[in-house]
Amino acid sequence: MATFITNIKFSQQGIKDISHTTKRAAIFKAEAKKLGVKVKDIYWTLGEYDGLLILEAPDDETASAAILHLGAMGNVHTTTFRAFTAAEMDKIVSKVHGE
Repeated sequence: MATFITNIKFSQQGIKDISHTTKRAAIFKAEAKKLGVKVKDIYWTLGEYDGLLILEAPDDETASAAILHLGAMGNVHTTTFRAFTAAEMDKIVSKVHGE
């Protein structure tokens, strides 16, 4: 499974209904599971972003479907990154020099 990290910013709609943010997060977690995505962690944060998701998905397309589903709800804007473990990065780097 590939790991994805998503930064979240509340939309105007999301901040207006902030009292339901944890309920919405639980709904997203259940919907993501139906799509084949495991939500490993959800954090609410201080600073430039309002939250952070850590997801696992079998591929980029499946992760994208879940994040698009989240965005379509209208409560958040997202920025998603593909993340690599040290073992995955070692494998990638070994290809740089043809090892």
